[in-house]
Amino acid sequence: MTHVVVVGAGQAGASLVAKLRAEGFSGAITLIGAEKVPPYQRPPLSKGYLLGDLAQERLYLRPLEFYADQDITLHLDTRVVAIDRAAKTVTLTGEKVLAYDVLVLTTGAHPRTLPAAIGGMLDGVYAMRDLADADAIAPEMVAGRQVLIVGGGYIGLEAAAVAAKRGLRVTLVEMADRILQRVAAPQTSDYFRTLHRSHGVTIREGVGLDRLLGDTRVTGARLTDGTELAADFAIVGVGITPATILADSAGLLVGNGITTDVQGRTSDPHIWAAGDCASCIFHDTPIRLESVGNAIDQAEAVALNIMGRDLPYQPKPWFWSDQYDCKLQIAGLNIGYTDVYTRMGDTPGVQSHWYYRGADLLAVDAMNDPRNYMIGKRLIEAGRSPAPALITDPATDMKALLAA
Repeated sequence: MTHVVVVGAGQAGASLVAKLRAEGFSGAITLIGAEKVPPYQRPPLSKGYLLGDLAQERLYLRPLEFYADQDITLHLDTRVVAIDRAAKTVTLTGEKVLAYDVLVLTTGAHPRTLPAAIGGMLDGVYAMRDLADADAIAPEMVAGRQVLIVGGGYIGLEAAAVAAKRGLRVTLVEMADRILQRVAAPQTSDYFRTLHRSHGVTIREGVGLDRLLGDTRVTGARLTDGTELAADFAIVGVGITPATILADSAGLLVGNGITTDVQGRTSDPHIWAAGDCASCIFHDTPIRLESVGNAIDQAEAVALNIMGRDLPYQPKPWFWSDQYDCKLQIAGLNIGYTDVYTRMGDTPGVQSHWYYRGADLLAVDAMNDPRNYMIGKRLIEAGRSPAPALITDPATDMKALLAA
């Protein structure tokens, strides 16, 4: 009987084992997770969960009994410390050895941290990646306190929004020229800068963190321009790195994530990978997508291919972010864009930004505009590129573009 062992009990791992059973896989399945809780959703951690609007159990992707009902062996609070590719075994914490026929790595990613030399190890300095992080931050969220957010990407902005809604005084520092510089156009940056400032958040752009201040616990920060800020605690959101140490130590090919082919196989034909830790092929180029959508879709594609379906995985990038009462939805990848065109909605705060490379539509950022997000997503997936003049014309029937 074929034994599939999945290392990493996040969104990708949970999606993969569920898909195997849903498709009729009858072999043994083992899912191994380092955390003490069953697989759960991560996006709400920096949103509804940190606000106190969601109980922990509502984060779970499946009830705990699902795994027993589906004959999936679930090892929690357990790490895989080594892979023996020749013997086709993994070694778990406690030196337990588990044999596999097929191994899948869905190990996710780790948050980047600040160096200890500039105060990164002080008490009161937090990352925002997993449930333990959110639980540690929650007691700090007391109205009137001062929080420093380091990093103006989506995680930093979402944490800033929660803190502002909870009544904290928020300062966000971004060393790049503008927030969201790595992932969005200036138009989208402008939208969210205005949104945050309207909620009282102080945003400092184009200035870096020199160091955090404090002896054992953070008390403030010194910026690269010499400014000193007081802070009761700090949240660091400066990106993530793929969790590839296990794959690398096993001798698998690793680049920007664990290298996989179009079906999800690694350089070892008995080992597959999916989710934030893994690369995939998008328009003939290896990329790594950090999103729930990709984690689910890539994992389910790997599950089918483990069962012999021989299907190439074709990523359909989509992302979202919730900040205050604004829902940002993103379709496509804006890599290499040359122009951005804005379509304004009928009410304040509703608009969309359309990324083009020449005449080709690449991506759409939609703020409180789900209808145009869906239209843009369908156009991109179909490889269709309406003339920009149609996008910006308020008289254009956008839905008609799908039939044009």
